[in-house]
Amino acid sequence: MEIKVLGTGCPNCKTLEKITRDMVLEIGLEASVTKEEDIMKIMEYGIIRTPGLVIDGKVVMSGRIPSVNELKELLTKNYSNENNNNSGNDHGIRGHDSGNQCPVCG
Repeated sequence: MEIKVLGTGCPNCKTLEKITRDMVLEIGLEASVTKEEDIMKIMEYGIIRTPGLVIDGKVVMSGRIPSVNELKELLTKNYSNENNNNSGNDHGIRGHDSGNQCPVCG
């Protein structure tokens, strides 16, 4: 899973980057998180306001910072969709079989 945070460096953009990185670690997603600060590249995504969140090339949110629960839902939903063809129910999430509650399965 490829996650991009779009923003030129404003406080909201930095906050979105931080909470996204933290959430990826917290729920154990196998994902790369990068920050795009080049305004010309950001414009290619067609967003009007930053920050923006892009998952696997698709803009999933822009113009605000999502709540922690909303961000978790965006990440797990898009990760689940990406790994829908996996056999079994591990969704590619580390520690799925460790007895911890899975953020996708519940």
